[in-house]
Amino acid sequence: MSQPRLSDTGRYLRRLGFDTPPAPTLDTLRQLQWRHTAEFPFETLSTLLRQPVAIDLESVERKVFEQGRGGYCYELNQLFLALLQALGFEARGITGRVVINAPEGAWPARTHRLSLVTFDGVRYITDVGFGGMVPTAPLLLDSRDIQVTPHEPFRIEDNEDGYLLRANVAGEWRPMYLFDLQRQQDIDYTLGNWYVCSHPESPFMGRLMVSRTGDGLRKTLNGNSYAVHKMGQESERRSITDADELIDLLENEFDLRVPPRELLRPAVEGLLQL
Repeated sequence: MSQPRLSDTGRYLRRLGFDTPPAPTLDTLRQLQWRHTAEFPFETLSTLLRQPVAIDLESVERKVFEQGRGGYCYELNQLFLALLQALGFEARGITGRVVINAPEGAWPARTHRLSLVTFDGVRYITDVGFGGMVPTAPLLLDSRDIQVTPHEPFRIEDNEDGYLLRANVAGEWRPMYLFDLQRQQDIDYTLGNWYVCSHPESPFMGRLMVSRTGDGLRKTLNGNSYAVHKMGQESERRSITDADELIDLLENEFDLRVPPRELLRPAVEGLLQL
């Protein structure tokens, strides 16, 4: 099966600060992942508005580059994988089960997409779509050591069914997601995405989650709770109580071109009443 191709690789690379296509090296991958998480926000405006989310590459490109939006893992990691393949990386998609904030031993649905990249037999995972705790550097799959990133340190543990990713948050090694290397087809992403954006029990339905990285910081918006997490410092948090203030925040702090205010405001006002 042929892989979908980006309509404009040059436009994508320019957004990430490259005038010409870089070589498919580990250093390039590090730069791409770090810049991507800072440039393209994770956001769930579509599921807040209870709108279906199209994840074919053409639709994702249109949403991100022409409509000025971000997206979630099925969009951002689909886009990123297409870029890596266009640049000549040996890369393919894999999936995982999100266990952040889940009880110990939880085995939730496969609702996360990420990518596996291989350099001369050495394997890394790369992820630009994991919300407020997205890794900002590729992680060596077959190492159990602590791995430093521009933000929090991460580590990968063996699990009886694959692997578990943990991040060190405020001195605690918290579980992020379980994953394995099972080969995926488009239908696997379609099913997972349908659950995320359509099933009434999806944690994304009617919920607003937005995040973006910066130099030594993360910005997150969860409902009406806005936070700036600075590495090695106390987080700055505040609650937003006005719908227009929250929409302004989306535009100014996350650089999103939001849907029309008359459409977005009622959904935001609903968040403020929870």
